[in-house]
Amino acid sequence: MISGEGQDENIQELDDSVVSAEHTSRTLVPLAFLGLGLYRAWIEIVFVGSFVPFQVATLSVRDVFDWSMVAVSLLCVLLARKISPFYNKRSVFIGAATLTTVATVLMFLTCWMPEPPEVWYGVLASVLGGSGIALIILIWSELYGCLNPVRVALYYSGSIVVGALVIYVYMGFLPPWVFAMSALLPACSLLCARRGFGELAAEDKPSLTWLSFKVPWKAMVFMAAYALGYGLMETHMYVDLFGPHSTPGTLLMGVLVFVFVLVRGDKFNFGIIYRVALPLIVVALFLVPAFGHVPRSVAGWCMAAAYTGQSILIMLVMSSICYRYGVSAIWLFGLERAVRQIAMWLGRMLATWAEGTQVLGASGEMIVSLLALAAVFAAALLLFSERDLTSRWGADFIEGGVGAAVTMRKQALTDRCAEVARTYKLSSREEEVLVLLAKRKTVGIIQRELVIANGTAKAHVRHVYRKLGIHTRQELFDLLGVDSEETLREL
Repeated sequence: MISGEGQDENIQELDDSVVSAEHTSRTLVPLAFLGLGLYRAWIEIVFVGSFVPFQVATLSVRDVFDWSMVAVSLLCVLLARKISPFYNKRSVFIGAATLTTVATVLMFLTCWMPEPPEVWYGVLASVLGGSGIALIILIWSELYGCLNPVRVALYYSGSIVVGALVIYVYMGFLPPWVFAMSALLPACSLLCARRGFGELAAEDKPSLTWLSFKVPWKAMVFMAAYALGYGLMETHMYVDLFGPHSTPGTLLMGVLVFVFVLVRGDKFNFGIIYRVALPLIVVALFLVPAFGHVPRSVAGWCMAAAYTGQSILIMLVMSSICYRYGVSAIWLFGLERAVRQIAMWLGRMLATWAEGTQVLGASGEMIVSLLALAAVFAAALLLFSERDLTSRWGADFIEGGVGAAVTMRKQALTDRCAEVARTYKLSSREEEVLVLLAKRKTVGIIQRELVIANGTAKAHVRHVYRKLGIHTRQELFDLLGVDSEETLREL
């Protein structure tokens, strides 16, 4: 048995200075990381929402925007070995800001044209906007891929809330002000991302090396199934002035996750997200439509809340793979985004087909609901087949490129920590602490990564030491099979 005094002495060796701990508490939710919500607001205002009277705002323009996003995402996947990471490439930031700003100008010009513009006008704006936003999404994905899952859940849900609130505020502006402020959103979002990368420690920034990696197919199929269900219901989801990022269901889910993570911290169970989302899906697709006196908007808001919850979950899964194993976020998120958008588009096409179809006497609306329900239940089966967010979701390394030895050792150390955690029956949160300890993180850094109090971080370290039956860090490294301190410093 380890004495409490001996544990405290060893924990103190891991601790930061008081000044560092105080700084961490003041920056619990850095504003820079909430800038992701700005590009979400831009998407809805310029290309998806309904409160700006664009003369080219048709379904075809939306499709061109989505497919441009898919094309650029897939292109980045194919070139990821050569072009990643993005965080240190100013040209990518400038290019993304330019494309989205020009697209904003073109779209708003249609509001003041005396006659509706030619078709090519909207197509050009959609191509530029879709291409630019794809780059912005990948930049933010790269940033979130450097964060612990607890911070990802807190910052991403907070960004969802910020995006919705920005849209609500913009609804009160006169058109010229909506235009001016909307044109600033992508650039401001990129400035926030730049600031976010600046707040990361050097060892936490995206790796400059490359590793070939098998596709985490379970995670891809999981999100694709939910995106298909979302696409099937999309045409009925938005009423009045609400769009995908501002509908009450989206806002409510963002607020709930943010508050629960903020209050519960390291005790928050991420499984709650899908346990809440699945019943909402059933309500949206079956129970609410079955009662004619219930407004359709209720079903739409339930579906939006469920899809938002699953979006948070897939962000956690993908960022966890990048964070734990050093996988290129450009490659992983680019593939995920492309799969998601294609599935969503396919859902919209199936819904259009089903609306004019009757099979076995069933109406098109019932067919759409049954198809969507089948998709999300298939996704739930995949989700339940995984132990927790730390799973690889069917992914694995294939080979390492030049200079990839450090990243390969990082994978081996992470796998070893997972094995030790299972053997000694550590909780999921204690496993996260174990990984951080193995990487020589101090208590102050563990506190920041897990968004917990300094005393709670020390308590977790004590529990890990006690369960493993060790007294010192060196014993921890011996247990993990780490040969030298030099190897750990590289990690």
